[in-house]
Amino acid sequence: MAKKKSSKKKNREVLVVGSKVKDVVRTAGLRSDGNLIAAVSDAVHDALEKAIARAKDNKRGTVRPHDL
Repeated sequence: MAKKKSSKKKNREVLVVGSKVKDVVRTAGLRSDGNLIAAVSDAVHDALEKAIARAKDNKRGTVRPHDL
């Protein structure tokens, strides 16, 4: 059974530049699926949410690279 996307994920702003993502894929000699940009952006959101949670858990007001 497929997981349902939460409404929180549906309302996420796209955080990546689509043309840049496509350029990386094209440079590798491949084509990109129409849903790739949204999936990459969702992965960035997920990574940032985890990093934010780690910073908060460590009682810091700054998210640092190692939080990723």
